[in-house]
Amino acid sequence: MSYLAKVREANPLVHNITNIVVANFTANGLLALGASPFMADAHEEVADIAAMSGAVVLNIGTLNEHTITSMVLAGQAAGRHKVPLVLDPVGAGATAYRTDVTHKLVQELHITALRGNVAEVAHVAGESWAIKGVDAGAGDGDVIALANKAARKLECVVIITGKDDVITDGISTYVVSNGDPILTKVTGTGCLLSAVVGAFLAVSGGLWLEAAAEALSFYGVAAEIAAERTALKGPGAFQIEFLNQLALVTPDIYKERSRVQLLTL
Repeated sequence: MSYLAKVREANPLVHNITNIVVANFTANGLLALGASPFMADAHEEVADIAAMSGAVVLNIGTLNEHTITSMVLAGQAAGRHKVPLVLDPVGAGATAYRTDVTHKLVQELHITALRGNVAEVAHVAGESWAIKGVDAGAGDGDVIALANKAARKLECVVIITGKDDVITDGISTYVVSNGDPILTKVTGTGCLLSAVVGAFLAVSGGLWLEAAAEALSFYGVAAEIAAERTALKGPGAFQIEFLNQLALVTPDIYKERSRVQLLTL
C-alpha cells in the first residue's frame, strides 16, 4: 500500500505549531489530503497534544518567545513518545534571531525531518548560502552534497525544495522532479508541504526517507494537475484547485505521474 493510501486510511493527527500567515491554508490542505490537523500553541496543552499525535510540525515563520517555548515543549513530548518531528526553518539565515532559534531547536530536540529551501538548510547546518527574506536567493554550490552533509551532521532526513527536490538521510538520496513554478506565487505552499511530510511520516512505520520522498512527489503531482486545469487563470484559481487535487489525486494517478529518482552515490 502506498503511503498516500495509508494517510487516507489512518487519518493521522498532525499537530502544527506554525505561523499566522499560513495556519488556515495548512489546516485546509491537511484536511484535503485526508489527515487531521490540530493547530495549537498553548503551553498548557502542547505536550499532551504532541503525545497523542501522529506527527508534530514546527514552523518558525512568525516567531515570538511564546511560540518558541511551545515548540520546545511539544518537541520534547514528541521525542519522549517517539512521534516524528518535522522542522520548517522559515527564513533561517535572514536574521540572527531566526538562525539562533533554529539552532536551539535542532540542539534541544530530536528532529526527524528538516524541510526548507537550500539557503535555510545551509544556515541550519552552518554552511553559507545567499538568502533574501524567506526565499533561497542566489548561490553557487552542490545542493545534493549540501543536503547529504546536513543530514549527516543533524542526524535526520533533510529535504531541500527547489526546481528539483532533494531528500536524503545522508546515505540514500532521492531527487523528485514533480511540481510547478506557480507554487511560488501562493503564500504558504512550502509550509503546507512540511505539514504534508508530517502526515506521511505519521504512517511510515519508521521508513522516514521513503515516506518523505513520496510526500514530495505526491505534492508536486497535485500541483502539476492544478496548474494544468487553471492555466492562464492566475494564482488564486490555482490555490483552490490545488486544494482540490490534494484530495483528488489517487495512488494510481500518483504512480503514473511520479518522477522520483534514487541516486547511486
